[in-house]
Amino acid sequence: MFEMFGVKGASCPRCERKQGGDARYCAGCGMILGAPRNAPVLRENRWVAGPDELAVFFGVRELSGVFVKTLRVPATARAFILQGDKTTEVPQGEYEIEGFFTRLNHLLRDQHAEILVTRTGALPVEFRFDDVLTSEQLAVSTRLMVSLRIENVPAFARHFMTMPGTIGSKELSELLAAPVRQLAEEFVGARSIREMAGNRELREQLDERLQGGLKLLLAEYGLAVVKVDTVELRHDKYDANRAKVGSLWLAADERHVQVEHRKHLDDLYDAEEWQRLRRSEQQARVRQREAELRQDDAIARAELSLTGADRAHAVRSRQIELYARILDAESRKQALERGAGEVLAELEHELAKKGAARLDEAQEWKHLRALAQVRMRTELEVAQQETQQARQVARQRFSQALLQQQIRNKIEQANLIEDASRQHAELVRLRASEEDAARRARAIDEEEHVARHQALALANAARRREAERLQEWEDEQARQQVEATRTSLQQDKLQRTIELDARQSREQQAVQLEAEERRHALHLAEGDAQSQRELRRMDAFAAMDDTAKLALAAAPNAAALNDFMKTRVHATMDAGQLSALAGVVGAGQLTPAEALEQVRQEQARREVEVDKDRRHQVELLATQARFGTGIVAAVRQCAHGHPAREGDRFCASCGAPVPG
Repeated sequence: MFEMFGVKGASCPRCERKQGGDARYCAGCGMILGAPRNAPVLRENRWVAGPDELAVFFGVRELSGVFVKTLRVPATARAFILQGDKTTEVPQGEYEIEGFFTRLNHLLRDQHAEILVTRTGALPVEFRFDDVLTSEQLAVSTRLMVSLRIENVPAFARHFMTMPGTIGSKELSELLAAPVRQLAEEFVGARSIREMAGNRELREQLDERLQGGLKLLLAEYGLAVVKVDTVELRHDKYDANRAKVGSLWLAADERHVQVEHRKHLDDLYDAEEWQRLRRSEQQARVRQREAELRQDDAIARAELSLTGADRAHAVRSRQIELYARILDAESRKQALERGAGEVLAELEHELAKKGAARLDEAQEWKHLRALAQVRMRTELEVAQQETQQARQVARQRFSQALLQQQIRNKIEQANLIEDASRQHAELVRLRASEEDAARRARAIDEEEHVARHQALALANAARRREAERLQEWEDEQARQQVEATRTSLQQDKLQRTIELDARQSREQQAVQLEAEERRHALHLAEGDAQSQRELRRMDAFAAMDDTAKLALAAAPNAAALNDFMKTRVHATMDAGQLSALAGVVGAGQLTPAEALEQVRQEQARREVEVDKDRRHQVELLATQARFGTGIVAAVRQCAHGHPAREGDRFCASCGAPVPG
């Protein structure tokens, strides 16, 4: 993989044999020239990385050349052999040449190979930053420990093993200082000192943020972040003479920092200083927003330094954090308790400037949350674009730093060349490569400036989209309000129609009921009049004698009346008269006994009919007396014969007066 990078003319790092001018491998042991002078690996043949080394890599002309001694791979190390496009891990243990190739029988002993020796565990790399700013522009000192290990050997070899050498904590610290600092600034810059002081999970959140950000960056280089430890996170206050007044330990590793030095936050700053810090934070956000609004879409007019851009990113992160707190809150009071009061006041002021109608508390809170959501969406779009650009620039800078490290290592190896002319030629070539790398670094800076300017243009476009989305939301709310009003009016109209229909139906029912009552009263009056006429007729008929009754009765009734009269006459006869009558009758047809029996039967039947007729007459008279009297008294008539109710002074049909 790095056969072409052997340093020509250098002495062998293992056997120290001097080589010819064009040799890349040692003529004696086959070790690649320019390999790191690691005595345990190269001379003792014990493949183990140093205490502050993550990996050691070198090459051999023939794989069998590594067995000048017994090969030992301890438990604390991992060894890999790369031949062509195949990577083979060598298990821990001791190996002789024959046993080695018997166990790993797919390796070619006569072919060149690259060797990678790394650690079993992760290598901790320390980072220290003294001027990470919070949202109030207060400096915070951080000390972090990032543990790294090799995860993907082919990817690591493709990026790091372009020449023999080692990768240790010093090289990793140089490579990762910029991205680690950027992640720490994004996290701390989005929070105030009070919020961090009151957050018991601050260390875990910072560790998670750093580990997630570095994971994305280092995955393509074959490295993995095993663990991130925040050793300390503190704020130091100084007076005008730069003398330390006190320290506030936001997060501290109890093994390294004495906790009795912790001071309360209010012991460092009084109320006036806190007010000044809050005004400073608010002014910074206002200045940033005004600067963004003043920027033109043309890149040539966008003027913003890298430092200012980093600060703008921190301000934007802070805004996103505060908008998220408003969206997570269920009421205005809860949003204030979560520290989003300033952004909430800004949103309320914007609503007041637009002349929004004063709604109830629930509707007003809904409006504020919607406005915060639109704002947060805009900030997220800009932040995502900036994060994507920052990640791309970080990759370019990481690759550039790695290239510069490799060039420096080549220069150090070139200094080992004994031939002065060859050494000078090699150094000239490497210096030219170093200048090319420097030009590439400046080109990356220029690309970053252009990306920043493009980000400003995108931010302006996002602001316009924000205004459009806000207008669309307000139009939608107005439309919904109009629809709600229209629906309410329709419901009221329908309700009134239903009430009018019900009222009309009740009135119609009342009119029908009154007409029915009138018809019933007329029917009762007619029935009473008919009853009176029947009674008068019956009274007149009763006053007639029997002969007149018989003469006036109809033919069917005359026979019945004749029988009745006979029976009544017979009922008034005594025994002698009945016997005489029976004799007269029997003289013609019946015997006296038969005639007498017939008379008695006729008399009994007549008595039954008389009793039945009498009871019927009594019941009829009683019924007429019970109903007729009340009806006659209740039914009143006008001059035209129309019935009138009790209490009416005029007729309801014709209007004529009703006699009292």
